[in-house]
Amino acid sequence: MLIFRKPIEGIERPQMPADAVIVGGGPAGMACALRLSQLIDAHNVKNSDSQLSKENIYVLEKAREIGQHCLSGALLDPRSMRELLPGFEQEAPLDAEVGKEAVYFLTKKGKLKLPITPPPLRDHGNYVISLNRFVKWLGGKVEQTGITIFTGFAGSELLFDGDRVTGVRTDDKGVDKQGRPKSNFEPGYDLHAKVVILAEGPRGSLAKQLINKFDLAKDANPQTYGVGVKELWEVPSGRIAAGEVMYTLGWPLTSKEYGGAWIYGSKDNIVSLGFVIGLDYPDPRLDPQHVLQEFKKHPFVGKLLEGGKMIRYGAKAMPYGGWWAVPPVAGSGWMLVGDSAGFVNSARLKGIHLAIKSGMLAAEAAFEALSKGDTSAATLSEYQKKVERSWIKDELWKVRNMHQGFEHGLYAGMFHAALQFVTGGHGLHNRYPGKAGHEHMRKLAVLPPHGGSEEAHLLGPAKGDGKLTFDKLTDLYHSGTKHEEDQPAHLVIHDTNICEQRCVKEYGSPCQNFCPANVYEMLDDASTPNGKRISLNPSNCVHCKTCDIADPYQIITWVPPEGGGGPNYDGM
Repeated sequence: MLIFRKPIEGIERPQMPADAVIVGGGPAGMACALRLSQLIDAHNVKNSDSQLSKENIYVLEKAREIGQHCLSGALLDPRSMRELLPGFEQEAPLDAEVGKEAVYFLTKKGKLKLPITPPPLRDHGNYVISLNRFVKWLGGKVEQTGITIFTGFAGSELLFDGDRVTGVRTDDKGVDKQGRPKSNFEPGYDLHAKVVILAEGPRGSLAKQLINKFDLAKDANPQTYGVGVKELWEVPSGRIAAGEVMYTLGWPLTSKEYGGAWIYGSKDNIVSLGFVIGLDYPDPRLDPQHVLQEFKKHPFVGKLLEGGKMIRYGAKAMPYGGWWAVPPVAGSGWMLVGDSAGFVNSARLKGIHLAIKSGMLAAEAAFEALSKGDTSAATLSEYQKKVERSWIKDELWKVRNMHQGFEHGLYAGMFHAALQFVTGGHGLHNRYPGKAGHEHMRKLAVLPPHGGSEEAHLLGPAKGDGKLTFDKLTDLYHSGTKHEEDQPAHLVIHDTNICEQRCVKEYGSPCQNFCPANVYEMLDDASTPNGKRISLNPSNCVHCKTCDIADPYQIITWVPPEGGGGPNYDGM
């Protein structure tokens, strides 16, 4: 029997009062904390007789260290940072300013450079960064203000009083695989907060609780996602200039999948390379990590990496749904920011600047509400208004139908993208309908055999040659992932009978394919109806959330493991 991570009931938990709790220490959470501190400082300078305190403002970060779980391509549009910290360029860890860009359409052996770089992919003035190092720097700024960041603490559940969010419960520590307290057991804290700001990144577990409890997505398009699989390489000098950016479309994907690759030149001959594929592909046998390995076999890419060394690996989901998939972002005692809300411009492959800006706007709304002593839905709804009046909406409105336009494949998508660009995002309809990515997955019975499939070169696990290409476990080793082994599984399969009796026959157990970290395995077991048993390797998990998103039966729920566990994306 699988035991899953959940808080132990019937125990006395430490209670902590808080003014604001920010869950998630990524760019959105750190920007929110920093902006809130700035507003409090400005208030205290002007109002010596009514000083506000930062003592009860907390940031919860599940990683052992600030920035450790942060992964992106990453290019930073500096717009929001210039608003948050004017002159930040003088001290922030920026690896290179983009000075050259190109977009290529790849065939199996050749490439076609687009004569004009599409406007969304023009990156002059943006910066190549390591999101890990950038967030670590931002976190240092937050700590200098006196705001407390609790690292190694995951938010396990929201606390409610009727329709109001009243706080966050942190994870219990020291629980064994059977769900029993160990000798080092420490119960989680109940942080009772006036306002909770969820900055968990894509498909956040608490955001998912909130959205489901209040049916927040009922009037929105279903959120759709892509998964980015990334490797960091050290290459011989002269291969790619610092600040050089390349994007590719086409091979190794077919016309049925949505996605593309990035190659970013950084300082010290470091290259950020990865592939993003929409989690709405039809063939359950497709493996995103395999897609990246095939991409590197292209002569253009292979020549760039020849003689180099892969030094880091990781994966992360990103929300693709656009403006129509964003749910209400504020309510009684709560706000959603960054990827948790869906603020990503999929046409630009960028969301860091939007995350930072949304965190700033949430901080302004929180400050106003806390100053009034009123964090009701009516007051916090000012955040919703701030977003709709800001350049967040201006930017996302122009690409509001982008991903939905690709519902019927690459060529239809390119037609819709061009039409939307001409019409300011309208296209054929002001609002294109969409459906959740997992609903696109087709059963094996209606697909061609493995060898006859157009996607045959992408199906199943990558073998790897150990130099240019790698199997999944080799890549995983370079993610630095570590978890406490003796703890309940943090991947909740709500009905393993579906895995072993239906999914293995209907879809061929796609969890083995779409997971970029080899968490899921189907083992031989003669005692089961189909001779297969689902087995989990939760200690492999890189926290990308792909399983929670792409499972065709929607019976997998990702919840945080014991705080401190997970990947180590140093330099990513």
